[in-house]
Amino acid sequence: MRQINKVFYRKIPLPIKVKKPVLAVGSQAKNTLCFAKGNFAYLSPVHPDLSNPQDFLNFKKELKHFLKKNPKIIAYDLHPEYQSTKHARQLSAISYQLSAIQHHHAHIVSCMVENGLKNQKVIGVAFDGTGLGSDNRIWGAEFLVCDYKSFSRSAHLREIPLLGQDMAILEPWRLTVIWLYLVYKEKFLNLGINFIKGINKKQWRVLKSMYLSGFNSPLASSMGRLFDAAASLVLVKYKVKFEAELAIELEKIATGCRLQAAGYGFQIIKVKDKYILDPSLIFKEITQDLKAKEAKEKIAYRFHLTVAQMIAKICLILRKENKINAVVLSGGVFQNNLLLRLSLDLLYKQGFKVFTHKELSCSDSSISLGQAIISGVRSN
Repeated sequence: MRQINKVFYRKIPLPIKVKKPVLAVGSQAKNTLCFAKGNFAYLSPVHPDLSNPQDFLNFKKELKHFLKKNPKIIAYDLHPEYQSTKHARQLSAISYQLSAIQHHHAHIVSCMVENGLKNQKVIGVAFDGTGLGSDNRIWGAEFLVCDYKSFSRSAHLREIPLLGQDMAILEPWRLTVIWLYLVYKEKFLNLGINFIKGINKKQWRVLKSMYLSGFNSPLASSMGRLFDAAASLVLVKYKVKFEAELAIELEKIATGCRLQAAGYGFQIIKVKDKYILDPSLIFKEITQDLKAKEAKEKIAYRFHLTVAQMIAKICLILRKENKINAVVLSGGVFQNNLLLRLSLDLLYKQGFKVFTHKELSCSDSSISLGQAIISGVRSN
């Protein structure tokens, strides 16, 4: 750590030299700033949420400090509503080269940097709640073939609508009913499981209308939202107070499973030049387990194992197609220690060389490091 103006900045050695100094302004939540020049980068402390006035004030103070270092490039996230992005775009395009960086590419590159990888091609697995894609859609369960400069989106989770946008995060049952509707159509209301008994049928009819019309329902390929949907179904909980609340609880009970368990089914569908992971069978088989009164610990474990199996299966396909054996795991979903352990076990058994975060977090607090290096390498 290095102390500058009584603020501690993490000094990070870079595996590739950044010739033009870059200032990256990070994400909205778990925000950090990163200044990179030459062989080192400096990562600021975390600002938990830039919607909070004090966090945003601290962000602006550190931005002002780093601007005195005369960066040539300002890097920021694609999402236009991030406070960090809005602030960066207000800076002079005459004084600075402004550089928008895709969220999940930045996740993977941050992990590559931490592990000292040279500018090589890797299979990047970036799982989180939300990140704006280069197609202006919501991403969050991404398999990228990438290096420090560029990426291709090679596979992702099947998209479902976020009914009511942010309300789908606060009320994850909205996600669950869509998956059940996709599997069973209207018959899901007759499944007889506890989750269904607690649904407000009038509210479902409103949500169904939103789904069919597409009103206020952006599509998302988010692994965080898949965990929310599964957890809502298994735990019979409909609302949360904070993001990932139910996913954390699902992991907790899954770690208590002492039974032999196999994964659930899923499909991989090739569409043009990419693969789509369809988890519909997961919800069908979870429902069958619930009807059979299987232990929730076993169901939760089977779900985690299935996600790890998805990762391994797609990585095997991409290794064969691209002749790449290095896999990089990043994104906030990998704060789930059970998922991380299961994924590592399967990948190592298939002979992959796997890289994860060690000192830095896999959450958005490392995004700015990825932004800085991508922008710096592109300008070299």
